[in-house]
Parts: sequence; structure tokens; C-alpha cells
Amino acid sequence: MNLEEFKKAIYAEFGKHLEHATPGNVREFLDNRIGALGPQLKGRIVLEEKAASFEEVLKDFFVRVLELPREDAIVMLWLLAFDFAFSAIELQQAERFKSLFGEYE
Repeated sequence: MNLEEFKKAIYAEFGKHLEHATPGNVREFLDNRIGALGPQLKGRIVLEEKAASFEEVLKDFFVRVLELPREDAIVMLWLLAFDFAFSAIELQQAERFKSLFGEYE
């Protein structure tokens, strides 16, 4: 997917100014989008993950992004920033509701 197609998909999903973006629909969009970006897997999946921490996973991601073509890197970094930003909003809202309603299970 090139950058223009990516922008069109974002605007179609969330509006020209992202006015329809919420933590819930951002998460759903990202789950669907990341699945579409990755390779289509068939058969047995073998994980050979060398990273032992989230920090190492992030480092590996950023190293790989440096090697991507410019448009692919922009899309990947934008998606990561979008995910982190709306995850932070979701955490903030959860804390706010916890203070209003207390702990819940």
C-alpha cells in the first residue's frame, strides 16, 4: 500500500481530521490493518523471537524501519504512533473511570 492509499484508508475510516477516532475503533482498525500488512501464513507457525523484553522488540522494530523504503517507513511509524497515542488515551480513560466507579472485575 502506498502512502496515498494509506491516507485514503485513514480518512475513510476516521474522517479528514480523525474526528471519528476512538480508542476502540483505532484498536480494531490497527488489528485489521496490521494483519493485512503482514504475510499470509499457512501451515505451522514457528516463532524464533530472540528479544527477551519489550525494549528489545522496539529496538528491533526501529532498526528494521530504518531499512524500509521511505513510504513504507512512514506508514509503519505513523501506525505505531497512532497506536501508542490512543493506547495512552485508553489508559487515561480507564484511570478516570476507576476513580469514578472504583475497582471492577
